[in-house]
Amino acid sequence: MPIPVNHSKPVRQSAKESAYNQIQQWIIDGTLQPGEKLNDSELAQALGISRTPVRESLQLLETEGFVQMFPGKATQVTEVEKESMKDLLPPLAALQALAAELAVDHLTTDVLDLLETTNDRFAKAIHSENYYAALKIDEEFHQIIVDIANNPYIHRIIAHLQAHVRRLFFHNSIVLTEKSIEEHAKIIELMNNSNKEALSPIMKENWLRTIDEIESLQ
Repeated sequence: MPIPVNHSKPVRQSAKESAYNQIQQWIIDGTLQPGEKLNDSELAQALGISRTPVRESLQLLETEGFVQMFPGKATQVTEVEKESMKDLLPPLAALQALAAELAVDHLTTDVLDLLETTNDRFAKAIHSENYYAALKIDEEFHQIIVDIANNPYIHRIIAHLQAHVRRLFFHNSIVLTEKSIEEHAKIIELMNNSNKEALSPIMKENWLRTIDEIESLQ
C-alpha cells in the first residue's frame, strides 16, 4: 500500500480529523486506488498517530461510501462508478443553486471581486490546458458562494457530495471547457444584479451539463 511520506499534516485538528481528511484526500486523488486494501497500522505510522483515530476515521469514511470494511478480514477503498454521477450531480446542482440565491443577500464588493479574480484564474488554467488545476479552482469558485450563503446545513451536505464528485471528476479525467468560464461570468453578473430567478437555472446547468458531456463520450 504506497503511502506518501512528504504530505503536509493539518494543524489544529484532532488526530481523528487529521486522519479522516488525509485518508479521504488520498482516496479522492487516487493515491489510494479503488479496491486497494488499507492497513490501519501502516496508515497510523504514516500519519504519526495511533491506530484508534485511524480506525475511527475509517468507520466514518465507510458511512460516507469511501471505504468498505469487512470485520475480521480487510478494509478496502470502494470502486469508482461513473454512473453514480447521475445520482450525485442533480442534488448537488440544486443545493448549489439554492446557495447562490442565499448568497445574493450577503453579497459585497469584495466577494464579487474575489469571484471575478477566481474565474480569471480558472480561465487561465483552462487556456493553458491545466485541467487538474481548473477542477480545483472551479471548486474554489463555487465554495466562495456556498460560504457566503452562510447556511451550515447546506454547507455540510454540499461538502459531503462535493467530495464524491471531486473523486469522480479526477478519476474520469473530466475536462472543463470555455463554456464553464462563460457560465461563471454569467453567475457573477446575475448575483450582482440580484436576479435570483435567472441565477438558479444557470447554476444548475453549470453542474448538470457534465452528465450530458459524459454520456456523449460513451
